[in-house]
This record gives sequence, C-alpha cells and structure tokens, in this order.
Amino acid sequence: SRATAGTGRLAALLVSPTLLVLTVVVLYPTLMALDESLYGPKGLDPKTGFISATEPFVGLKNYTDIFTQAGDRFWNAFWNTTFFTVVTVSMETVIGVAMALIMHRAFRGRAVVRASILVPWAIPTAISGLLWKWIFNADGIANVLLGHQVLWTADGFSAKIAVVIADVWKTAPFIGLLVLAGLQVIPKEVYEAARLDGASALQQFWRITLPLVKPALLVAVLFRCLDALRMFDLPYILIGAQKGSVETLSMLAQNEASNVRFGPASAYAVLLFLYVFLIALAFVRLLGADLMGGAGGTKKRKSHAVRVPRRRVREVTA
Repeated sequence: SRATAGTGRLAALLVSPTLLVLTVVVLYPTLMALDESLYGPKGLDPKTGFISATEPFVGLKNYTDIFTQAGDRFWNAFWNTTFFTVVTVSMETVIGVAMALIMHRAFRGRAVVRASILVPWAIPTAISGLLWKWIFNADGIANVLLGHQVLWTADGFSAKIAVVIADVWKTAPFIGLLVLAGLQVIPKEVYEAARLDGASALQQFWRITLPLVKPALLVAVLFRCLDALRMFDLPYILIGAQKGSVETLSMLAQNEASNVRFGPASAYAVLLFLYVFLIALAFVRLLGADLMGGAGGTKKRKSHAVRVPRRRVREVTA
C-alpha cells in the first residue's frame, strides 16, 4: 500500500504541469466565456442618456435568441460548419490514405514525392487562402481551365466548393502522414505470408492494411473533425466575412465580437465548444478501444483478424 501511494503521488506530480496548462488555456477561458454569455451588449442608460459603462445581465436571453430572432443566422452557420466537416474530412480520409500508400511504396524518387505531398500541409493557412483566392479569381486559372466564368468567391454554392477544394488540398497530407506512420510499423512478414496464401492486393488492403492502421486513421480523423468544426481562417480569407454560404460558427462568433456584442459572441463560442466536445466524446466512447489501443478492444480485434485462404506451402530448404 505504501508503494502504491508513492506511485500515485509521483503520477500526480508528473501530471500536474499538464493539468495546470490545461486549466489556464482551456478551463479558465471557457468559464469566462460562459460568464460573459449571460450579459447583453451595452445600451443607453435611461438615467443619463449616455451609453452604459456596464453590460446588463440578461441571463439565458442570448441562448434563447438563437431559437427566435437570431436563429436563422446561427443555424445557417451551424449547418455550414457541419457540411464542411463531413465533406472535407470524408474526402481527406480517402485521399490521405491513398497518399500514405503511395509514400509507403519503395521506388526511385520516393523522398521527393513525400516532400511534395507534405508541402501543402506545411504552408500557413493564411498563405494557402490567398493562393486559392488568386486561383479562384474571375480571371484566375480555375476559370481558364473550365473554359467559362464561375464566381467562386461570391456568395453562393460555388463558394462552398472553393472552400472544400482548398481545405482538402491543404489538410489531406496530414491524414496521409499519420496513416504513413501506422503503415511503417506493420511487419513485412505479414504481407509475405498473405501473398504465399494467395491473397490478392485488394484482399491484403482490406484484411491487413486497413485493420492494422485503423487506430492511427481514427486518431487522424478525430483531429481533423475537431479542427474542421473550428474552421475560421480559410473561408474568412478565401471568401470573406459575412458571406452566408460559408459563414461558420467561429466566423459568427468573431463577427459578433467585432461589433462589440460580447455576450452573444460568447454564447456562440460556448455552443461551439459544446458541439466540439460532444463530437470528441462520441469518438472516444464509440471508438475508444481503437483510439487508445487498450486491452478493452480485444473482442473487436478478433473480428478484424486477418482471414486469407489457407494453402499448404512447401518448405524450401536452401
């Protein structure tokens, strides 16, 4: 018992710096935003006729307004955020896995290919947004290749497509990088045994590669989902502010704060935090064993066992 207590104290001591940083960076701003969301914007003081020096306490009015007067804009931003998350993460997962498979193969010039694939992810988002803004200009290369003019940066569905293309181009290499790390720990003997048993390339991918890289792939998808739900800089730079077709929850909160409406802005930020938290919680609860690689996922791993046709292979002696 004395050794267990000492181990517990050592563990608490080692974890305390991380908990302190999380408290300062995450918990305190969240509590401050929750407190600020209970206050309304400054208005005229009926006694003096001047703008009030303090914000009036309105309780949950900023949240109830979402279902009344401010609801249309909020739900538009909510569905835009969900649309960008689902579409971009789905496309990035497929393209990222393909990139990882290409980078994992041994061929001449593989280092150059790896570097070129990772370049978009290394470019800052602001620079990437400006780059794609030039491409999607009225007289940009996108319209030249299409042969007719499309108003990509105007307010419409084409603006959504422009944001999806730019985001997939930039962040698909991130998923490819994490999946590549998972591919490199798979023993080559597994593939050799599968080839000897007569498994095709497609069977090797579905029965060996995909199950064994699943933990790394799920972590990559989780990170990308959380990042896409907080999307702000790319549509803000590429399309612009207050464009209903691409306005996300982060852009909505920033716009309210820039108009000195800190109460509604904080309410939107709190709702976005809850949305992101619920998505992360769903990932961990539903796929926790695969994400953490713990022993609790042994039953699931049995169902993902490699099943290839068994044939007798003659032993060749040297």
